Amino acid sequence: MGKMDGKVALITGGASGLGAEDARVLAREGAQVVITDVQDELGAQVAAEIPGCLYLHHDVRDEARWTEVVVATLDRFGRIDTLVNNAGMVRFGTIEDLSYEDFRFQTDVMLGGTFLGCRVAIPHMSRDGCGSIVNMASVAALKGISTIPAYTAAKAGIIAMTRSIAVHCREQAYRIRVNAIAPGGIVTPMTAQALAELPQDAAGLDQINAHGMGQPSDVAKMVLYLACDDGRHITGTCITIDNGETMA
Repeated sequence: MGKMDGKVALITGGASGLGAEDARVLAREGAQVVITDVQDELGAQVAAEIPGCLYLHHDVRDEARWTEVVVATLDRFGRIDTLVNNAGMVRFGTIEDLSYEDFRFQTDVMLGGTFLGCRVAIPHMSRDGCGSIVNMASVAALKGISTIPAYTAAKAGIIAMTRSIAVHCREQAYRIRVNAIAPGGIVTPMTAQALAELPQDAAGLDQINAHGMGQPSDVAKMVLYLACDDGRHITGTCITIDNGETMA
């Protein structure tokens, strides 16, 4: 018996990096998986690797599309047990040179997208009596990094909002657990692009160099733990996976 047998997982940002690995790991443990992204070609490739996987084009800033994605998931699989709000991106710039447009874009994708995902999915998860939501934060939310103020703000907001949503679910007697994960440096396409754009003496790179980069599977295994019954007594928390990066 797989740990996710009989469960259905919806994962945003599933075309590459952490989201794609989350999908593979949950599927190997028996989950029926829906992945969404705006990278359609990559998303279709990942879905083709996973038996029964459904790929949907999805801009997580679009409230109406969120409803369509949830309805499509229910139409295909009949339920949603796990929601992984993973979609994210980064644009660099300090508080003095980052445009407000870029600030809004990043916060709309990550913080806004997570809000919409939880708001649309929770009524359907509560109907079935239980569920697990995993929101992807970052160690950037736990320390100051001057070159990514919008990214850090969005990820910090995700951590705080995760706690608030967990309390709401408890108050409503929903058996829905809501947690966040804060990865450090992980080998993903987004991280590779970020490292290529930054000068070698950029703030924050010293920590990555000192502590090394993790693999997507390091995070996906924690997503599995929180999604399955192993994590049944965990809600309202943020779990850091950073090889001690935030200890410095």
